[in-house]
Amino acid sequence: MAERREHKDEANRVLKRWDCEDMRVLTYSTTGLRAESDFMLWRISYSMECLSTAHSDFMKTALGGYLECSHSFLGMTKRSQYMIGQEHESPQAMRSYIKAGGSKYLAVYPFTKTREWYLRPFEERQRVVTEQIKTAGEFPRIRMNTIYSIGIDDNEFVIALETDHLEDLVDMAMHLREIENSLHILRDTPRFTCLSTPIEVMLERLG
Repeated sequence: MAERREHKDEANRVLKRWDCEDMRVLTYSTTGLRAESDFMLWRISYSMECLSTAHSDFMKTALGGYLECSHSFLGMTKRSQYMIGQEHESPQAMRSYIKAGGSKYLAVYPFTKTREWYLRPFEERQRVVTEQIKTAGEFPRIRMNTIYSIGIDDNEFVIALETDHLEDLVDMAMHLREIENSLHILRDTPRFTCLSTPIEVMLERLG
């Protein structure tokens, strides 16, 4: 038990050290929610070098020797090419920055559209996207963040949905599957539903 405590304390110190001016580290528990995962780290930084070094430092801890990374998603913020109205009216998903944290639940998943989608005229795609934005806007208790992965990871986007109301995630997904945009989704799994958890609690839930 003493050894476990030392391992958790060391990991706690490393994670807190990297939650700094150069990087924001948000911690989530997935214990009991996914078979292949017990926690998730959302790291936000302007530097790829910081992301890599922070991960290396964490894995060098004694606890890191017992960990295996089951999934990793990488992306960058970018302003959408589609017209989405005035900036102050736009959903978070379409902005060129992200505002993460502060909600009880997080659902995160990679997202890739079909090649056929990009062969359609831009005006037609704009119409479909406008419908999607309108539908998502019916759920104001969900904050949506979108990052671009195309060119630097296996998927085109990563979607992160934050809310204090888990039922809204279910209802929004049911509505979005009924609109035209859903016909052009190639892949939107795996999906991770996470509980926002302080670092110490996240580590304690590991056992």
